[in-house]
Amino acid sequence: MTAEPFAEHSASGRANPHGPDAQGPDTPEPDPHGPGSHGSEAPGSAARGRDAPERSYRELTDARGRVYRVGESDRQILGRPRWTMVVLPWVAMIAISVFEYAYGAAEDTLSEAHHWTSSNTFWVLSVWIFFQAGVSFPAGKLREKGILTSRAAMLTGSVLSLFGFVSLSHAPNIAAAMVGFGLLGGVGSGLIYSTCVNMVGKWYPERRGGKTGFVNGGFAYGAVPFIFLFSYGFDTSNYRTVLDLVGFYVLAVTLVAGLFFKDPPKNWWPESVDPLRQGAGTRTAVALAKNPPAVAQFTPGEALRTGVVPLMWVCMLCCAGVSIFGISFQVPFAKEMGFGPMIAASSMGVMSVINGTGRGVVGWLSDRLGRRPTLTYVCVALSVAQFGVLWAGEIRNEPLFLVFAFLSGFAGGAFYPLFAALVPDYFGENNNASNYGMVYSAKLVSGLFGGGIGATVVHSWGYVGAYTTAGAVSLLAAGLSLLLQQPSAPRARGELMQPG
Repeated sequence: MTAEPFAEHSASGRANPHGPDAQGPDTPEPDPHGPGSHGSEAPGSAARGRDAPERSYRELTDARGRVYRVGESDRQILGRPRWTMVVLPWVAMIAISVFEYAYGAAEDTLSEAHHWTSSNTFWVLSVWIFFQAGVSFPAGKLREKGILTSRAAMLTGSVLSLFGFVSLSHAPNIAAAMVGFGLLGGVGSGLIYSTCVNMVGKWYPERRGGKTGFVNGGFAYGAVPFIFLFSYGFDTSNYRTVLDLVGFYVLAVTLVAGLFFKDPPKNWWPESVDPLRQGAGTRTAVALAKNPPAVAQFTPGEALRTGVVPLMWVCMLCCAGVSIFGISFQVPFAKEMGFGPMIAASSMGVMSVINGTGRGVVGWLSDRLGRRPTLTYVCVALSVAQFGVLWAGEIRNEPLFLVFAFLSGFAGGAFYPLFAALVPDYFGENNNASNYGMVYSAKLVSGLFGGGIGATVVHSWGYVGAYTTAGAVSLLAAGLSLLLQQPSAPRARGELMQPG
């Protein structure tokens, strides 16, 4: 960041460093590039009511035109420290992880109980992935327009998640399972996932990598107990009871956590961090130097027109497809190679634990190395893991198989928090819910490749062809990641400078 002179504005747009707060934390602003640019607004105390506590803040504008709202503490806005908006999303992510990361372990029992083919069972997961990823963008738009609050998104997602598991346990046919678990469960878990991931970046705009990775990691290792449950204590005699109880567990955890969710105001920046003058050598200064804040608050249309969003989308498509393939087929592949159920379950358990903890580690590293270079390293590691899992399975080497399962788990989840942090790094926090929703929507297509189409490839080409393809796709993602650059600020609405 530069330390050049800046302008200060109050909420009314006049040069008053102590102006009253004109907006509540969940009220959207009319202009995406900063409030107060189109005339004055009513004083905050009048807008909130006579008895509401008054908060004052300043708006600082850096040399590039980026606006920062400073002066309000997290306790003033939330009534508690902002780290709670890391812990609560993390807990909710742990709860919904069972949807995706434990599904492969339940596949045999589900197929036998419902008389489905293996391909049909994985197509149910593919439908879930489609809606889990697809709901992110429309939900983000509703949140940014003030129609859907973060709390409402969490509570709605909690109820729909319960419907998903109840539908999976009592589905009379494959179509009912696709509607109940796939559509309703996908939308529910997607609302929770996107709300949790976007929340962290808004409350920690100055050093979001490690914390985004930590929260995102809960979505993987939270499933470990259920992987072993579905591998050892899940059969045709109890599957309905088990799935119903899992649904109520997800409902309870996500509902309680969601009651405390709250977004910060647009352009908010922590009062303890000067957005214009950073002390050299501090962790925050290093993170901001490696990952400078976006030059402006891009709307979804502006972000799309930079050309960076489509590139991110294709890169995530490749990474997520390979990751979902590994989640879906690692346990079946281990069993086919003659490994016992303990090795098969342990490989998936290891994959989930490392997948989750790796997200936090990679997020932390990206604050120090830079988000884009870290993403390239992760894509290369994901490719090596696919070839390694195949090799270890073919030579029937159990310890080596677990080693590459370790690497596959690490790389197969690490790219998610990197994209989640890259999007606000490039396009700002104000419209992050919808901007990240556009990029994350790649997962809805990758779910078809990694799950349903992956099953078809395994059936036609065998595991050798499938894992070789997965490794090549990961290398393609690594090449695409080298092209990512932070875009310049919009010159005018509808006209953007080239990335550079």
